Amino acid sequence: MERSRRHGLIKRLQLGLHRGTPFDVATLESLGISAKAASYYAKEGWLVRLGHGVYAFPGDQLSPHGAVKFLQTKVQGLHVGGKSALALHGVQHNLAMRETLVLWGEGRFVLPAWFTSLTPARYVSAHLFDWPNEKFAKSTVTTPPGETEGLRVSTPERATLEMLYQVGTYEMLEETRNVFEGLRNFRTDVAGKLLACCTSVKAVRLFLKWSRETGLLDVEQLYAQFDIRVGSNRRWINRLPDGSLLTLKPNE
Repeated sequence: MERSRRHGLIKRLQLGLHRGTPFDVATLESLGISAKAASYYAKEGWLVRLGHGVYAFPGDQLSPHGAVKFLQTKVQGLHVGGKSALALHGVQHNLAMRETLVLWGEGRFVLPAWFTSLTPARYVSAHLFDWPNEKFAKSTVTTPPGETEGLRVSTPERATLEMLYQVGTYEMLEETRNVFEGLRNFRTDVAGKLLACCTSVKAVRLFLKWSRETGLLDVEQLYAQFDIRVGSNRRWINRLPDGSLLTLKPNE
């Protein structure tokens, strides 16, 4: 009788949970399986324990995006950002075989080992924007057409500033410029509002400089319509990892 009950619970799990996505103890408990029972099922080989309180089905091929959706329930504001977000919007340049997945979120967080063994990834929690309101912040995260339902991804305008913020640390200048040149159909109002609340002088100045050079947006129109943060009147100078200097003027 007990064995039949256990098989019934496992069958309920298989029918109630999506394949390719991990699940936690809270999810199992909502389906009538206690933490103790989950531990037992893992020992018996009916579940696989990925980490503390995190499980998957044996032999299940976990999807990186399904795993991100799971982490979204754990980390405030977690979303795919920067160059990874632009790639999901169709903007990319010579992507490597296993490109690092860039995730942004609010507050400190260490990506679990089971996740980084699934896909190369890094997590960023910099305070890049002083949001004027929560509604605008939420409007700059979306799910691109054809992607996993519920996956949170920066819009191209937000993703671009996230990418520029990491130039000189994780993103190389030349590669970033190549990606920037592939940008199309930017929304002036969204870009302007983001520039107005962006806290990174480097990201803002680089965006304006390259927008002038590529014709992505009318920079003079941006200045006329929005209070854009370009910092002081001094030049922003930084030495990049390759030894070169990046110099950005306030109104370049």
